[in-house]
Parts: sequence; C-alpha cells; structure tokens
Amino acid sequence: MKVLVLGIGNILFGDEGIGVHLANYLKVNYSFSSSSHSIEFIDGGTLAQALIPLIVEYDSVLMLDSVDVADAKIGDVYSFPFNALPKQVTWAGSAHEVEMLQTLRLTEILGDLPPLHIVGIVPKIIGEDTTFELSEELLQGAKTMEQEALKYIQNLGFKAQKIDSIPLQEIAYNSYRGY
Repeated sequence: MKVLVLGIGNILFGDEGIGVHLANYLKVNYSFSSSSHSIEFIDGGTLAQALIPLIVEYDSVLMLDSVDVADAKIGDVYSFPFNALPKQVTWAGSAHEVEMLQTLRLTEILGDLPPLHIVGIVPKIIGEDTTFELSEELLQGAKTMEQEALKYIQNLGFKAQKIDSIPLQEIAYNSYRGY
C-alpha cells in the first residue's frame, strides 16, 4: 500500500500553512516503517486541482490542513474521513481551502479518490501580512493534530519512532526551503 501524507496551505500566511508545516514536522521528527507499505510526505501548498494526478496514485491519503468551523476556537482540531465530512466544517477560511474541497469532490465524482482522512485545525486568520510565525493557540492545538496524524498512520500498519525534536515553529520558519 502506498500512503501519502499531504500538507496543504499557504506557508506565507502564518497559521494558514499548518498543513505543510506539520507534514514537514512529521517527516523530519519521525521514522515510519512497515514491512509492506510505503509512505511519502508532500508539500501540496495551494495547488488544489494540480494535485489530482498525485492523489490518485496512492492507496490512502492523510491530508493535513487548516479548516474553518462554525463556533470553534483557534486551535480546535478535527479528524475525520473525507466521506464523513462534518457539517460544521465549512472550509471557507481561505481561497485554497474552498478550491481543495472542490478538487476532492471532483476526484470523488470521477471515482478516483482513494480513502482520504483529514486532520484539520482552526487557524488564527492572519490577514494580508506575510509571516512564518504561528499563533500560540495553533501551536498548542498542533500537538493534538500530531497525535491524530500519528494514530491514523499507525492504524494503517506503520511503526512510528521519534528520531528528532525540531520544534514546529522552527519547521515553519524553514518550510520555504523544503524538507
């Protein structure tokens, strides 16, 4: 089984880039092993529809992203299969999120969407100022996000071993360089 961990978001706008930052965090701080599965961590940025050819190549996808949820607090984490998208998750926080939701629905309609699980967190909306700084609420919530992602990956049959402890904020400062 080929597994994709797909980080989504715009890393230039603080909390908005959490999906990319957390995918990079998992990639550098953990070693994942399985006798029969492979796993890849990819920065999907804000590419949306351009990701369709990539997504369909995998047997399972874990997508990490920021989400907009009615009446939620910054840092609240939601973990769910795409085919059970909660009604309160509107995904209207930014242009990339709406586009990503449409991309996933299109891929699903075409019958090409592999099983997809989403771990999302409610971001602090940064506005138009470019920053790599993550809000304190998001950094706290990202700990839950990390645990949800690890649980999902382990349930697919991977062993996860912590190999480093590079802080998430440090990862965010350097995500533009790629990991």
